[in-house]
Amino acid sequence: MNLGAYYRLIWRKMVRDPLPPEDVAAGWALGMFVGCSVPFGLQLIVSVPLSMMMRVSKIGATLGTFITNPLTIWIIYPAQTMAMGWLLGRDFSWDYILKAMRGVAKNSDWKTLLSLSGDVVVCFLLGGLALAIILTPITYFAVRTMVRSHRSRREQKNGNSLP
Repeated sequence: MNLGAYYRLIWRKMVRDPLPPEDVAAGWALGMFVGCSVPFGLQLIVSVPLSMMMRVSKIGATLGTFITNPLTIWIIYPAQTMAMGWLLGRDFSWDYILKAMRGVAKNSDWKTLLSLSGDVVVCFLLGGLALAIILTPITYFAVRTMVRSHRSRREQKNGNSLP
């Protein structure tokens, strides 16, 4: 499947979700928040139960977490860590952050992550939270607008316009 087909599939899942547009958008926003603020590997464990408790789109909560995936974490995680480090007056180099990430990925355990400098871990977590705070409302309003627009066009096309 090529990238365009993948995005069309995601689009269809988003706009065809049977929930109200606000609940679809809330699910995607929840997924985005969790995807940015919760470390990779724990995201679905957090987002799916939360979406069920909140009664929002489980599809959106699941797919929204994919902002961080095995391809994007090599850009997003170092960038958020370095940005927060810069804001907090820490001087991390890109190489240092990537080396730390490779060590965690290679060993795949929390012990390796926790063995890093406390500053790196704090900057990683705070950077993710900051990214989540920025992207969550953008995601909510963008998804809500797209779902409403799609449904409105579909109703007009089918001649089922409401007064």
